[in-house]
Amino acid sequence: MDAADKEELFANLAKLHTTELGTGRIRKNLSLDAANDVESWCREQIRNPAAEVRKNGKNFYVRVGDCEITVHARSCTIITAHRI
Repeated sequence: MDAADKEELFANLAKLHTTELGTGRIRKNLSLDAANDVESWCREQIRNPAAEVRKNGKNFYVRVGDCEITVHARSCTIITAHRI
């Protein structure tokens, strides 16, 4: 885990967003209830002190608990999340 990567992602937390397709994909992959706000749920997971953040190419990969969240670094789009 690189502290600079985590700081870069944290600096852009307010910009995080996802698409309608991304929301559906994340809900399906993580078995989230329809009542869950996917963007807020992902932000909470990323803020978790136990979250491990690494940047590989154009994406951030955040591992926390039993899931991994993928965020496009430049556009701050939450691409997907899945169980590990």
